[in-house]
Amino acid sequence: MMEEILQFNKEFVKNKGYENYITNKYPNKKTAIVSCMDTRLTELLPAALGLKNGDAKLIKNAGGVISHPFGSAMRSLLIGIYELGVEEILVIGHTDCGARCTDSHSMVKKMKARGVTQKNIDLIKYYGIDFESWLGGFFDLDLSIRKSVELIRNHPLVPEEIKVFGLVIDSVTGALTRIV
Repeated sequence: MMEEILQFNKEFVKNKGYENYITNKYPNKKTAIVSCMDTRLTELLPAALGLKNGDAKLIKNAGGVISHPFGSAMRSLLIGIYELGVEEILVIGHTDCGARCTDSHSMVKKMKARGVTQKNIDLIKYYGIDFESWLGGFFDLDLSIRKSVELIRNHPLVPEEIKVFGLVIDSVTGALTRIV
C-alpha cells in the first residue's frame, strides 16, 4: 500500500493536483468538528455539511468522543479556539458506529493474542488510566454525544461564547439529526 501511495503522490504533485486544495490554516467557517474516524465519513461528512477544504478543523477519533478533558482531542479544540479562530464546535456521532459497543475485555484478549504482555497492560493501569473505560465503547449514541458536548461546554479553558452542538449523521445517507 505504501508504494502505491507514494507513486500516486508523485503524480499528484507533478500534475499540480494540490492547486484545488490550496487554503490557509484558519478555518473559513470558524468551526471545529469532532467526529468518528469511520471510513464512511471520509468524504460523506464534509459533503453532507457542504464543507470545502479549508472550511473547518476536523478532529477524528474512534467514536468521535472527547474521552478526557486534557486529552489530544480537547487540546486540538483549545488550539483551534485560541490560535486559529474557532468560534463553534460540532460533535458529530454517526449511525452504525464500530466503536459504539467496543468491549475492552475482548480487546485485551486480542492484545495478548498478538503478544502484548499482562505486565504492559498493568503498566498502563499503574499510570492511572482506567483501561476498561478508555478502551470501552458506549451503548447510547445520543448520551455519548451529550457527554462530549457538556465536557466541552463546561471545560474550564473554553470561553463561554463558544457555541457547542451535538449531531448524529446517518452513515449511509448523510442526514443530520440535532441532539438537544
